[in-house]
Amino acid sequence: MTLDEATLARHSARRFLDKPVPKDILQRALNLATHAPSNSNIQPWRLYILSGPAADRLKKALIVEASSDAVPEIPPLPNAYKHFRSELGKEVYGEGLGIPRDDAEGRRAAVLRNYDFFGAPMAAIVCMDSTLSRVDAMTVGMYLQTLLLALTEEGVGSCVEVSVAGYPGVIRKTVGIPQETDIICGIAIGYEDESMKVNQLRSTRISVDESTVIIEE
Repeated sequence: MTLDEATLARHSARRFLDKPVPKDILQRALNLATHAPSNSNIQPWRLYILSGPAADRLKKALIVEASSDAVPEIPPLPNAYKHFRSELGKEVYGEGLGIPRDDAEGRRAAVLRNYDFFGAPMAAIVCMDSTLSRVDAMTVGMYLQTLLLALTEEGVGSCVEVSVAGYPGVIRKTVGIPQETDIICGIAIGYEDESMKVNQLRSTRISVDESTVIIEE
């Protein structure tokens, strides 16, 4: 793939096949991602990648917690941005999964699939030293995008999941992540089920004119 092709092909896959990702493919993607830009070259990204029984333990623990009354620790969106989440929810649950808006149980079951990493055989947790700043979080973001594009080039699907980070206590206990490490997000990694309509969705993007100011004089 060219860079253009990989960038346009990458999307959030929300249903995966029960097919393992070969270790050599994962390793190539991880090696490529290490070349992402890094503030003062500190390379602050830290990943925990789980598969097999280890991934199953994490999924089970997260589903149990999410099924309880425990409130996820996810920062709320400001009102000006909430419509983006609402529009995405309509696309994913309505158009992609065919769940009626008034089907509360169906939507609840679909939400719990987040914590199963959508059936992906591999689950990753993205972390960073808690003493670092948002500048370094930007570095982790650049690393993450490079990793996702590298996986896409290898034909491997992915989905970045902020929802998973809403239960950091469960993740720390199950995976063994120390307190001094911030848990940023999860990633579902695997071969997407192309027969599922939800995987055919492509979210709209705002125009460059809406997000960018070009100053020449």
